[in-house]
Amino acid sequence: DPQQLELATSSKRKLRRFVVIDEVVDELYGSKVREYFEENKVQYKILALPTTEETKSMDLVLSILQEVQSFSIDRRTEPIVAIGGGVCLDIVGLAASLYRRRTPYIRVPTTLLSYVDASVGAKNGVNFLQCKNKLGGYTPPVASFLDRSFIQSIPRRHISNGLGEILKMALMKHKGLFDLLKSHGKYLLDTKFQSYSGPADHGDAALQTTRIAIETMLEELAPNLWEDDLDRLVDFGHVISPELEMRVLPSLMHGEAVNIDMAFMTYVAYVRGLITAEEREQIIQCMRGLELPVWHGGCSWSLIKKALMERLKHSGGQPRMPLPTGLGIAEIFNDTSEETLERAYKLWVMD
Repeated sequence: DPQQLELATSSKRKLRRFVVIDEVVDELYGSKVREYFEENKVQYKILALPTTEETKSMDLVLSILQEVQSFSIDRRTEPIVAIGGGVCLDIVGLAASLYRRRTPYIRVPTTLLSYVDASVGAKNGVNFLQCKNKLGGYTPPVASFLDRSFIQSIPRRHISNGLGEILKMALMKHKGLFDLLKSHGKYLLDTKFQSYSGPADHGDAALQTTRIAIETMLEELAPNLWEDDLDRLVDFGHVISPELEMRVLPSLMHGEAVNIDMAFMTYVAYVRGLITAEEREQIIQCMRGLELPVWHGGCSWSLIKKALMERLKHSGGQPRMPLPTGLGIAEIFNDTSEETLERAYKLWVMD
């Protein structure tokens, strides 16, 4: 809107921004963010908060909204800015969607997981009654600003955690991405996804990997943004993992729980005859190469059965189980018997 643009850039009205930043990110980058706003003569309020799975609640959403109310933003021209990992982006997205029914917001992901996952799509939410993301909605951000330089300061385990979601897209949709992860996984972990004009054999593996992961995610999400169709390949790794992740908090990170789910489902696909023993082994070895857990003691047979019951409740009475049918290709299945699942579970545990 030219009028809004003129208003925003004219000297009559000072630019104002309300920023929610994860407290760890604030320690690392808060001074740079403040310098940026001061240099550009922006009036700002920065709210630094602990944004973890344990604090991901409506209480935190309401405390953000109290601060938003006292700062008094214009819901047309002053988007709320969220700077942090996936939990931060989810919480702020929900807060923005509730304030005056819908206030624009901007996502700035600072972890690999949020860069390739939470930054894409429309979902936001918080945990409720020990259930992951039980409260939430679909309100896309007005923008996501992607800057991989944030990733260089996160621990190696967090890089591996993000690689779990990238591997999900590789196994479901893109053999080329799977090959990239197999060939360059250790290099990406070592270099923390920064782009270097180093060894020619690596090319710009970080840029290629993140770009393909985001493009394949968008391909899946864009036509089904509000999940009218519950058959979703992006649910691979998300059938058992929500139950497991919440049960063992904080011992598993999100991408790790997703990978354990994917490892089990790889065995299910093998037992069903959808993939060969060699393909199963390639997938498990790739997971190990990315330093992701392929099994967890908390993932008991009873937990799997409970998770599948929850899945049926929220997926229209069908399991809608995405399974690989090769490397980089997949289908949704509704006919996996309990006997097949149990056989796969026993083989997985034995291995």
